[in-house]
Amino acid sequence: MLVDIIAHPHWFWLTLGGLMLAAEMLGTSGYLLWSGLAAVIVGLIEWLVPMSWTAQGSLFAVLTLICVFLWYRWMRYREASQTPNALNQRGSQMIGMQLTLDTALQNSTGHVRIGDSSWRVKADQDLPAGTLVIVVGIEGITLRIQPR
Repeated sequence: MLVDIIAHPHWFWLTLGGLMLAAEMLGTSGYLLWSGLAAVIVGLIEWLVPMSWTAQGSLFAVLTLICVFLWYRWMRYREASQTPNALNQRGSQMIGMQLTLDTALQNSTGHVRIGDSSWRVKADQDLPAGTLVIVVGIEGITLRIQPR
């Protein structure tokens, strides 16, 4: 078997890459994905252009680093081009919502009911009950409001 690996090193790299990719499917860390891809590429290059084991190992290391670098750059570009996500940030989802105050604000703060929950609100001035307001921002868990 060892003689076969030495005689056909591309099978070693293709097998190693396939095993790494299969192991990556068992976890979600991403560590084996780029090494597995690099091993498959080395196996294909070795199949076309025979090289020494030293050159193959060096090519594997360089390709792993290149794959990780390209993935990192792509993720940074993708993250920068996406709009901010308000998923699981209920306060951020409420910006622009129009509400009616049930109770008057005292010292510019109070509470308002939205659906089945009560939210703390803060305004620039005291407002009477029944005032129509709009949510303009969020500070922690406090909604910033102003009269409409």
